[in-house]
Amino acid sequence: MDIRQLRAFVAVFEERNITQAAKRLAVTQPTLSATLHQLETELGTLLFKRLPRGVEASDAARRLFAQAKKLIADTEALSASFKQGETGQELTVGIAADLGDSQIDKVLRAALKTAGIVLTLEEGCSGDVRLACETLRCEDELFLPLAEENFVLALPPGHELSGQDVMPQMLKQETWVMCPAHDSQQRLLALLGAYAPLQPMRASSLRLAAQLVASGAGIAWLPASLADKLDVAQLAVAPYRRRIGLCYVPDALHKPALAALIRQLA
Repeated sequence: MDIRQLRAFVAVFEERNITQAAKRLAVTQPTLSATLHQLETELGTLLFKRLPRGVEASDAARRLFAQAKKLIADTEALSASFKQGETGQELTVGIAADLGDSQIDKVLRAALKTAGIVLTLEEGCSGDVRLACETLRCEDELFLPLAEENFVLALPPGHELSGQDVMPQMLKQETWVMCPAHDSQQRLLALLGAYAPLQPMRASSLRLAAQLVASGAGIAWLPASLADKLDVAQLAVAPYRRRIGLCYVPDALHKPALAALIRQLA
């Protein structure tokens, strides 16, 4: 088995058509068919059923696909790491809103330690890979968890409740800062019950809510990483946590830079 056979297999698996896969690989259809036959012979199993229009993947092909993609990505990354004097591998990382500086720093340090990566950072839902909360993962994306953190009650500096375990009824006179569109805030309202604020101040992001708290506008329920410069208390109800990690579609592993970054983080 060699990398040429695996590339042929992946192309046919993704295209579900030998003619289209041959065009994609810039080879003739007979050459591609022969390469596939060699792989099937070596593995001792049928990978595709030939149909009048295209092919149908077997169970064996489905098992092989993820492994083949990883082997190709690893091979490309290894090759790139030994090429001297060539331009580096470009990688664009999207940074979701509402992440703490420490979480972003972990990924950036790993990227900078990965040889050959030329890094571009973008805000929001873009890039070859995204650093985001797991709740923002799209259905077709894989997720590599990197950190997990609690939500805490963020307080303005010097607040009398700092360091305490706080019951919801202790907060009925407090001014709240909330981020209505965020899923965590809907959970907060359920936890507060009858003590939920009727007219809170509002922010469009958790990071902006933290800035309002720092200015003394009120209290907020925030991830610990966004409240690291504020006084905090624990809301004495069921804990709420979030996971932060990398979101990426499987095809993105074609990029050697992403495969190398994932190995560095893992």
